Amino acid sequence: MLNKVVICGINTSLLPKLTADDTAELLKQTKEGDALSRNKLIIGNMRLVLSVLHRYIPRICNMDDLFQVGCVGLVKAVDNFDISLNVRFSTYAVPMIVGEIRRFLRESNSMRVSRGIRDVAYLALQTKERLKAEGIEDVSIKQIADRLNLTVAKVAFCLDAINEPVSLFEPVYNDGEESVLVMDQICDKSNNEEKWLNNVSLADAIMKLEERERQILKKRYYEGKTQTEVSYEVGISQAQVSRLEKNAVSQIRNYFNY
Repeated sequence: MLNKVVICGINTSLLPKLTADDTAELLKQTKEGDALSRNKLIIGNMRLVLSVLHRYIPRICNMDDLFQVGCVGLVKAVDNFDISLNVRFSTYAVPMIVGEIRRFLRESNSMRVSRGIRDVAYLALQTKERLKAEGIEDVSIKQIADRLNLTVAKVAFCLDAINEPVSLFEPVYNDGEESVLVMDQICDKSNNEEKWLNNVSLADAIMKLEERERQILKKRYYEGKTQTEVSYEVGISQAQVSRLEKNAVSQIRNYFNY
């Protein structure tokens, strides 16, 4: 993506460069209602959009989409810029472009992430690029956290939060005949074959109990009632409930050869 030249049908290597004087003159003509000057001003500042996109390279899914969104921010900057102020146009335009891109990323993501977390994540990405520019090739999370004066856990959490979710039906391998999906690589250790067999065996053991014993176990372990409450509902004494419960549990243990 870093080497992509043609974006949205525009050869970015051929974009014109405007001097400060050119920009000031075009801004003046634009405010006077000159549509041609406005177009020249927008096209001449598209390099600002490209410079902003480099901040989001690590998480860009579609450079064309973000370029268009950035251009929307640029157009807003052109239309709202006050030429009476002693401010460079780029100083005003870049935050407008950044804000438009961040808004797009925030609203288009299928997973809602708070603005605070996103801001930390984007700041971490920018810090990573700065560290690389300083000559550090393999930038670690700890180096980023130290530079931002944050904990490693917080930086890692925020970066993970802005990752795009992956579909369970996303192919991870294809040999030309059959695809291996993400869901094929997931193992549910909480519902393995051994546990399933134990559940079946437990059900069989419970079915071998007397009806009253099954009723007592249901009320005690499924409904969470005390022996006194069970005795009142079943119509027997608490001592009888206790004896029947112990007998039922003992039979189940014997069934499992405990």
